[in-house]
Amino acid sequence: MQPAMMMFSSKYWARRGFSLDSALPEERPAGGGFTLNRSSSGKNEEKKGNKGNGKGESVSEGGKTAVVFSLKNEVGGLVKALRLFQEKHVSMVHIESRKSKRRNSEVEIFVDCDCSKKEFNELIQLLKFQTNIVSLNPPENIWTDEEGKAAFVSLDLDTDKCFAQVSPQSYTPVHSTHILSSTDLDCVPWFPRKISELDKCSQRVLMYGSELDADHPGFKDNVYRQRRKYFVDVAMSYKYGQPIPRVEYTAEEIKTWGVVFRELSKLYPTHACREYLKNFPLLTKYCGYREDNVPQLEDVSIFLKERSGFTVRPVAGYLSPRDFLAGLAYRVFHCTQYIRHGSDPLYTPEPDTCHELLGHVPLLADPKFAQFSQEIGLASLGASDEDVQKLATCYFFTIEFGLCKQEGQLRAYGAGLLSSIGELKHALSDKANVKTFDPKTTCLQECLITTFQEAYFVSESFEEAKEKMRDFAKSINRPFSVYFNPYTQSIEILKDTRSIENVVQDLRSDLNTLFHTSPLKSPFRCTKRSPCTFGEEAVKKVQDCEGEMGLQEPSEAEPSQRKRQRRLKSRRVLNNVLTDTRTLKN
Repeated sequence: MQPAMMMFSSKYWARRGFSLDSALPEERPAGGGFTLNRSSSGKNEEKKGNKGNGKGESVSEGGKTAVVFSLKNEVGGLVKALRLFQEKHVSMVHIESRKSKRRNSEVEIFVDCDCSKKEFNELIQLLKFQTNIVSLNPPENIWTDEEGKAAFVSLDLDTDKCFAQVSPQSYTPVHSTHILSSTDLDCVPWFPRKISELDKCSQRVLMYGSELDADHPGFKDNVYRQRRKYFVDVAMSYKYGQPIPRVEYTAEEIKTWGVVFRELSKLYPTHACREYLKNFPLLTKYCGYREDNVPQLEDVSIFLKERSGFTVRPVAGYLSPRDFLAGLAYRVFHCTQYIRHGSDPLYTPEPDTCHELLGHVPLLADPKFAQFSQEIGLASLGASDEDVQKLATCYFFTIEFGLCKQEGQLRAYGAGLLSSIGELKHALSDKANVKTFDPKTTCLQECLITTFQEAYFVSESFEEAKEKMRDFAKSINRPFSVYFNPYTQSIEILKDTRSIENVVQDLRSDLNTLFHTSPLKSPFRCTKRSPCTFGEEAVKKVQDCEGEMGLQEPSEAEPSQRKRQRRLKSRRVLNNVLTDTRTLKN
């Protein structure tokens, strides 16, 4: 059996005295950089402890304060109320609106303003005649939906910028300390906020490396163990941004690789999915995939970067599920460089470079599969140990041992299958127990270590599996959402309406570029003081536009091959934008 990433079995680690995460202490909370958006200034800061006591509380002589009031949902109502702010010379810094949860006929308005105590009190007296005051001076309150996601913003009166509108149906005022307090954040497991911090993750090897178990085929082979120590040193010395050191493999190692390569190549045409078969010849052409040559990770990383944005980096041995999945969030795959022991080329108790290069790499070159992998990684950031275990198990039964249907036949896309001759045959035989992939039940399946899996899970396509994992990820309880910024290669925390402003602006820019260079007119018309919506309506617009672009008629003079390529590129761009839009919506 090819065990692949067996670190995802909690029972496996329990037997060895390890927890789900590595034993190293966490150095800082994940959201250590969080700040409250509506903190007061001046004397107001000194009176922080007295806030939230109702209408009778005092306001500082100068600084930011806020009010929430409700009014009837009728034309002109908001204009009349906001005119009072102008009359009392109260500067409005920020304004939000939502449907009232008390009365269906009313809307609630949050106004963040900058004024003196006298101006604020006079304003309140006037507002009482035209509106119902819901709350006074709640600067530490942020509006989120019932799942802790960001509320929607109509406009920022300081900049006249349009903002995202995310799921505008049901919102609940939640005190910001429920989400952003240092006490709660101390409970959030650390995760890398920028790609260079993966250096820390790769150092936390839990087992193997240069230390082998007594049942390992190479345990008694001193030459092999010294060779493994060399690979450990290479991996532990590697830092982000460096070229991956090239390895001069021995004749014995090339021979072992050749046996695995030759035997598996016989099965791929009838057992591997079409995406795998499409990319494998490209790896032969550009990365030296041959029976008599072990590919170099640096060549593979360059190839993947051009194809799907993924890269690989060397690792010494097993990582914890949390550290391994964190790499996927950055489209980085931790990849071993050592070869299994030559005494049994068709078996290894751990993932080696045969498993990585033959099992994982061909599919990491597929954009849809790469996106699927990254989304599992993003869902793991800051999640609890229990949720990370569930995600890791879903990863295990999809990316490691997953099956799909193509042309009415079962095909393998899991790396553990595609790098194991015996289990690849077994999984596609009548003897295998094949179930439909459902993350809610799959996450409860035990991951077996030394034998074939008791069950394999099949999806109709990568897209279907991805959609199911997206829905499943919504059940993960985190006080924030995350967004991968491909420009800075960092993770942005989406914790409130302000934190998604830049993301929305980037998406709007991408959409404008896309639609200005296509024969379609942009469905996103962002005018001054008119909000850009990125909720269900926006998703539907992008989907509708994608359908239109797929159906548009190219020029008759354009060669058919070029027509097809142009359509595919257009759909790919739109699909990426749609994915980012869903991230904001969720």
